[in-house]
Amino acid sequence: MALGSSAPEILLSVIESLKDLGKPAGVLGPASIVGSGAFNLLVITGISILSVDEPKKIYDLGVYATTATFSLFAYSWMYFCLELYTPNIVDLNEAWLTLFFFVLLVGFSFAADKYQQFKDKRALSEAEKADLH
Repeated sequence: MALGSSAPEILLSVIESLKDLGKPAGVLGPASIVGSGAFNLLVITGISILSVDEPKKIYDLGVYATTATFSLFAYSWMYFCLELYTPNIVDLNEAWLTLFFFVLLVGFSFAADKYQQFKDKRALSEAEKADLH
C-alpha cells in the first residue's frame, strides 16, 4: 500500500532529478518523499488502527520489526547523507548504498515472512500430530 500511494511522489522526484541533473536538488524530491513516508507510516497506520473496534495484535512480528527498523534507518541515513556527510548533495556512492539498503530490506522482509510461514506450518503439523494421538 505504501509503495502504491507513494508512486506519484517517487515518479515526480525522478522526473525532477532527471530534469535538473547536475544542479542542486529541488524542494519537491526530498520533501515529498519524507512527507509521504511519514504520512504512510503514521496517519494511515493510525486510521487503520482506530477504524477497528477489536483489540489489535501484530501477527508477524518479524516482518513488522524489519520494516520498522529499516524505516528508522532510512530517515537516519537520509539525514546523514543530506546534512552531515555531503550537505545538500547525494553523491554516487550514497545513491548506490541507498539502493543496496533497499535490496537488503526486501531480502530481510522476505526471509522474515518465509520464517513465519515455516513456524506456522510446523505448528500446524504439530497440532495435527496431537490430534492423531
